[in-house]
Amino acid sequence: MSEENKNQEELLQKREARRKRRQRNQILAYSVVILLIVLVGLGILALIKFMPDKKAKNQGMNIAKNTSTYSEESTETPPEETEPSEEISSEPEETSSEPEESQEVVVELTYEEKLDQIVDAAIAVMPLEDKVAGLFMVTPELLTGVSPVTKAGPSTQAAIEKYAVGGILYRAQNVKNKETFQGVVENTVNYSKYPLFLAVEEEGGKATQLSKANNNTKTSSAKEIAATGDAQNAYQVGVTIGSYLKELGITMDLAPVADLANVDKSVMEDRSYGSDAQTVVGYVKNMMNGLQEQGITPCVKHFPGMGSVTTDTEKGRAISERSEEDFWASEMDLFHKLVDDKMPAIMISNMAVPALTGDNTPCTLSAKVVTEILRQQLGYKGLVITDCLNEKAVSEYYSSEEAAILALKAGCDMILCPENFEQAYNGVLKAVQEGTISEERVNDALRRIYRIKFADRVEE
Repeated sequence: MSEENKNQEELLQKREARRKRRQRNQILAYSVVILLIVLVGLGILALIKFMPDKKAKNQGMNIAKNTSTYSEESTETPPEETEPSEEISSEPEETSSEPEESQEVVVELTYEEKLDQIVDAAIAVMPLEDKVAGLFMVTPELLTGVSPVTKAGPSTQAAIEKYAVGGILYRAQNVKNKETFQGVVENTVNYSKYPLFLAVEEEGGKATQLSKANNNTKTSSAKEIAATGDAQNAYQVGVTIGSYLKELGITMDLAPVADLANVDKSVMEDRSYGSDAQTVVGYVKNMMNGLQEQGITPCVKHFPGMGSVTTDTEKGRAISERSEEDFWASEMDLFHKLVDDKMPAIMISNMAVPALTGDNTPCTLSAKVVTEILRQQLGYKGLVITDCLNEKAVSEYYSSEEAAILALKAGCDMILCPENFEQAYNGVLKAVQEGTISEERVNDALRRIYRIKFADRVEE
């Protein structure tokens, strides 16, 4: 072989070697590109699977799009897009950045709830001294020390500013004539910084206090009404009494009587509708309705029924000999029906019933009678008022301070006419300050008082 041919053959071999190296390099480059594409695709899938919201998912899609574009430019087929998993589809959709308009839910309060709010707000701002005074209902004479009170002037104003009592009980001695008595009531209301119970004991018949202030208007007694056999007559008496009490400015009547005259010479014989509970309850309800229609709050009396005694509690201790079974078969049955009829207020008797209490404690001072029987067993939730604590059945055995404290502890809400008002007031105030009586017990009593006083302040 000539030297020239040998050189040409070597040149061709070198060119072939260079061509093969270029092919290997191209294959290697393509392989690297493909591997990169695969790795990028796997990264996108991982991002889509684990990113927490749709924004992350969209970012992953943008990366995939860019990668796809790159692969097209490199003439390679991009990896197939994977469908999102169920976990991704369950992710919450992106919400608008604009806040949604909130819809305020208005809860309409019931009448009872509205009344509770008004009452609680009033009690919350009362100083303790006024709270305690608000538990007492007294005569103008007990309040002022003047006797008799036939007008309300500076002495009444000074006394009621010092002792913000919850009620005034008027009697016949306070009445000169209609116009003068109306002035007494009006001035007393204006002097008081709190609403008052303005009360009388107007039962009808001879048991009247304000007939002189109403042109000697006569009404039938409970006994006379019962003799007619028509309970509607009790309603008419309630309307008549209620109408003239309203005109005089009175707001509460300590009536009707619900006592059963069920023993010979009963102290309640002329004031009772009879001895049969089923009959008497109809008369009592009718008189209550007549009073209430005229805007007068009735206070039924005398729980647990003092028709079975022959001694007046004003004159001394009166003890009922009736058994517990007798009381539950008649008196308790009557009062339970009145409780169901939602009577607003009830008065507790000062008589003693050993069969119920175990001793000669006056019912007014007995937790067994007031709390256990009336509140718990009969379910009464209204206002409980004591009978007058200056009656000898109480005052001969207890001081004014002792009687008032025991009555509140027993469950009574309002103290009526203690023998010495200032001693009773100071005794209760001291008991609350020292923790013998809790302030919440006082508030509880005031709530029952003010639920009656504020009943007309609720907006419908």
